[in-house]
Amino acid sequence: MKLSKMVPHPETDVTNLLLIRHGATPPNEQRPFILQGCGINPSLSESGQKQAAALGQFLSSTSPIHHVYCSPMIRARETAEAICEPLGLTPQEVAEIHECDVGLWEGKSWDIIMQEFPEAYDAFIHDPYQNRYEGGESYGDVLNRTEPAIQSLLDRHLGETIVVVAHNVVNRVYLARVLGLEISKAKDLAQTNTGINLIRYQQGETKVITMNSIFHLNGIPH
Repeated sequence: MKLSKMVPHPETDVTNLLLIRHGATPPNEQRPFILQGCGINPSLSESGQKQAAALGQFLSSTSPIHHVYCSPMIRARETAEAICEPLGLTPQEVAEIHECDVGLWEGKSWDIIMQEFPEAYDAFIHDPYQNRYEGGESYGDVLNRTEPAIQSLLDRHLGETIVVVAHNVVNRVYLARVLGLEISKAKDLAQTNTGINLIRYQQGETKVITMNSIFHLNGIPH
């Protein structure tokens, strides 16, 4: 199934947003994986590069894409560059959509966090909207800095299709907001590396059309 079948025909007052998580990095592929946050800033892994290349080819065969935006972090920019290459575009960075600051939990796996920070871990798992990663941000903090930035792009590009390459927590909290879920439930939303979320904005209303689509990863590890 081609994404062009999913994207509504452009109308003058409609913005189509393809919100995408970056390709895989070595910390994503560790088992158990470790939290990267915004302080660990690696390039894509070999698998992540393949994911991003497949994503770029897939999106180049869809309805026209007018602009590509990305987080300033290396993994997001490299993914955005792979999208832009077949389109002849240049990615534009949006500082506010960098990944969550995970504070003292950066570089640690969840099992280690449970052992070293049991009370903070329990509070965070119970309600990440209010309770922060120890020494870092909460889901509420992430939403407060990212939602206005994304909304600005939606308003700026009426009648166009744009790509925004961001991160796991960023995408989850924004999707939870649009879906009308409690933000504390955002942790339950799956965001595969290079998964595509199609969001439609029209006359002040934002809707999720499809979520975490991975058609392009057929045969590629993810």
